[in-house]
Parts: sequence; structure tokens; C-alpha cells
Amino acid sequence: MTRRSYTPERIINKLREAEVLLSQGATVGEAARKIEVTEQTYYRWRKDNGGMRIDEVKRLRRPPRRRTPGSKS
Repeated sequence: MTRRSYTPERIINKLREAEVLLSQGATVGEAARKIEVTEQTYYRWRKDNGGMRIDEVKRLRRPPRRRTPGSKS
């Protein structure tokens, strides 16, 4: 299995897709296979990003703005 790097948008979309599958009665293993990740990855993503919206994840992963002398707020 090749290692992929997922953007925050794709992670949130895949988590949403998995939640739909789970609500339809699929097991976690089935849902993880359907979204093409391992169960371990699904649980890690859910722990890290569960309940967040795409813009919230982007804001968390973006480096903080540095204040420069003379800048306001």
C-alpha cells in the first residue's frame, strides 16, 4: 500500500462519507475500506479532526501570523 498525503479538505470529506456509511449500518471496517483508508487511519483522523469543519482545520494547520512592529492587532 502506498503512502498518500491527504489535504485537510479531503480528510474531512472522507470522514463525512464514512459517517454516512456508518449511519446506514456499515461496520467501521467496511466504511474504512470504502473510503480507502485503514481502520487505524480512520480512528486517528476522527480523533484529530472529528466534528471540525474544513475552514477550522485549515486555520489550525496554518502557521500563526507574526506580528511586526508597527502593525495593528
